[in-house]
Amino acid sequence: MTTAITTRSAQRCFGGTQGFYAHASVSTGTEMRFAVYVPPHAAGAKLPALYYLAGLTCTEETFAIKAGAQRLAAELGLVLVTLDTSPRGLDLPGDSASWDFGVGAGFYVDATEAPWARNYRMYSYVVDELPAVIEANFPVSPERRGITGHSMGGHGALVIALRNPGRYRAVSAFAPIANPMAVPWGEKAFGGYLGADRAGWEAYDASVLMARTAFPGEILVDQGEADQFLATQLRPDALERAAAVSGQKLRLRRHDGYDHSYWFIETFVGDHLAWHAERLR
Repeated sequence: MTTAITTRSAQRCFGGTQGFYAHASVSTGTEMRFAVYVPPHAAGAKLPALYYLAGLTCTEETFAIKAGAQRLAAELGLVLVTLDTSPRGLDLPGDSASWDFGVGAGFYVDATEAPWARNYRMYSYVVDELPAVIEANFPVSPERRGITGHSMGGHGALVIALRNPGRYRAVSAFAPIANPMAVPWGEKAFGGYLGADRAGWEAYDASVLMARTAFPGEILVDQGEADQFLATQLRPDALERAAAVSGQKLRLRRHDGYDHSYWFIETFVGDHLAWHAERLR
């Protein structure tokens, strides 16, 4: 597995560096772009890292530009890693036909159906390949990883943590697609990437996974009550039911008046960074 990276740009930010990078991915067979904020730190230090998975149509730049997280990360000594939401540049049939499937909408699964199976392997990319790249090129501790995300990325963060509890010491989510098997976004994506057999979808549904096995630690989820996708696509009530079955410690906070936008994320990102920093010390 290659760990060589290309620096696209790097800027000083709150005493640290916000950089944007690319590398040749084995998982996707394409160039993958990612961004890393490294806070000020002592020479030789190995820092905890928080991986952020973005939502539909977003890129590695979205959180870095919109969330206002660097100031807090600098204060907390936390590396922030963001990544693109799908392979790009493949020109597969139909991959740009809609905004909620294909380019910008990898759903953090390993596809099994043609023509997606060869390249749409975002689950493996996030779990295995990207951490190896980050830990080989940045001052990051392999033992201190957290993961979070928004919407489609919240789904990905929950699924990845629940399936790989030994790799992550903390997990949180903003407005996650909590039960994708039961909502239109998930049915479209899973049907296309994973095929018609719904039994195969269960490995990528956070509510199904949580009902079976609890993550060894409390999970933080924030949800806006004015979110335009709340009832039709997100279904946080499914997470609550799953937590009751498995005994999962779940802190699901509902916020009046907040929608699905980055204004919501910017409001509560400080809570999430503090949550992870405390658990990754």
